[in-house]
Amino acid sequence: MQPLGRVQSLAVELEDGQVWGAYSSGELLHGRVQLELRSPLQLRALEVYARGCAAVHWLESFSVGLSILYRDYTANQTFLYRRCQLIPDNGEVTVLQAGRHEFPFTFQLPETLATSFEGKHGSVRYWVKAKLHRPWSTVKKVKKEFTVIEPIDINTPALLAPQAGAKEKLARAWYCNRGQVSVTVKIDRKGYTPGEVIPIFAEIDNCTSRAVVPKAAIIQTQTFIARGTKKQKKSVVTSIVGDSIAAGKREVWHGRALKIPPVGPSILQCRIIQVEYSLKVCVDIPGTSKLLLELPLVIGTIPLHPFGSRTSSVSSQYSVNLDWLSSIPEQAEAPPEYSAVVSSPEAEQSLAPPCRSELGGILEGPFFAYIQEFRFRPPPLYSEIDPNPPSDNIRPRCMTC
Repeated sequence: MQPLGRVQSLAVELEDGQVWGAYSSGELLHGRVQLELRSPLQLRALEVYARGCAAVHWLESFSVGLSILYRDYTANQTFLYRRCQLIPDNGEVTVLQAGRHEFPFTFQLPETLATSFEGKHGSVRYWVKAKLHRPWSTVKKVKKEFTVIEPIDINTPALLAPQAGAKEKLARAWYCNRGQVSVTVKIDRKGYTPGEVIPIFAEIDNCTSRAVVPKAAIIQTQTFIARGTKKQKKSVVTSIVGDSIAAGKREVWHGRALKIPPVGPSILQCRIIQVEYSLKVCVDIPGTSKLLLELPLVIGTIPLHPFGSRTSSVSSQYSVNLDWLSSIPEQAEAPPEYSAVVSSPEAEQSLAPPCRSELGGILEGPFFAYIQEFRFRPPPLYSEIDPNPPSDNIRPRCMTC
């Protein structure tokens, strides 16, 4: 029988993906299997697998008489299955000498994948597993997981469309009508990326006899599907609380900022696991149930290009005050000379983007990356005095001749 203990280590190494070190659909997955031997080794085959699947599982209990039974809900969906034989099993024994051996491999990822995910009742996972088959011995295995992030481009018409809604509720207590509360909410688009700020435009009318408090929150909804049954888990990602609105008063939000924290993107293409987001505006009404208004959101991975479409604006990052437009004079003043504003040795320094420490946190997000791409040409010189005045010796031309 072959002596054991000749394999010192077996490992799988993967190269980083193209975006944030993760992979996406259609990419090439490059890696290598590293095998280190203390002494010569006989083996039958060395193969490597690439796997990726979504799995859902939960239990529900129900009573039958005095007994408690459990119903099992399980579902699976495979996204990736690839196999490669680095040393094929052809019925013969292969001998590897002592030392370090590396076996490179490449897998083509499918065109449809789901983003890696870990939830309470399910997950989406991807991994590469290597198997070393030896005569008269058990199969030695090693597994290496990797992350997949499916691109969601928010620069599409469907995700750039504004979202709006309105709702009202009659406040009652002991069958008495205490008035009505109404809310109207609008946001500039449906798609956002983590780190962006959602400007919320809202009007809350409190026609009741008591004060109410408005709130806004981003809600994540995880949906797990198995055997025709859904299991949902909702959680608050982030929230803000508005000022109390007195009885008979109205509150207006002029782009109230709600920043999106680092969260996973939406998962919409998986059959058994879905991750969705929504903006929920809530008004707490004393003595009755809350008034709720919900607008759908999609959290993407490709940020908004601020110069890519007409609907793109800086207001998607933070609210903008446009009151300064009223102070512009009707007649423009003569511009100064360019040399008086920027001298030649300082020209390049003045066009350099400011440091982040000077700007604070106002330029957080993808917008700052596009500002640095611009380079302006210097304007032509301007002067009130003609640099080439007409000579006194030139006879004026008669316009009637």
